[in-house]
Amino acid sequence: MINPLKMAEMLSQANKMQEDMQRKLTQTIVEGSSGGGAVTATMNGKKELVKLKIDPAAVTSLSGPNPDVELLESLIVGAVNDAGHKADEAIQSSVKGALGGLNLNIPGLG
Repeated sequence: MINPLKMAEMLSQANKMQEDMQRKLTQTIVEGSSGGGAVTATMNGKKELVKLKIDPAAVTSLSGPNPDVELLESLIVGAVNDAGHKADEAIQSSVKGALGGLNLNIPGLG
């Protein structure tokens, strides 16, 4: 039989671990880039975009009679996707660390 007091204690510990993980993910910062650094996206571990940097040289292709807006858009998408992949890796690493090396085969985590 399960002791209700132990269950409450286990749930409390699980909630604390979840709060700690959320705080850690917010503090985790990753950068992704594209176009040889022409566009850099900075994202936190919660996969929130916190900064986007565009090299002024990438904008020069926008001046003139036929601005290449599609190229800049592609560079932005590439940088954000790169940062997202790095955030996924950071999340996976954090979860594995929090689980103490347990191999649980959780879908979406590897």
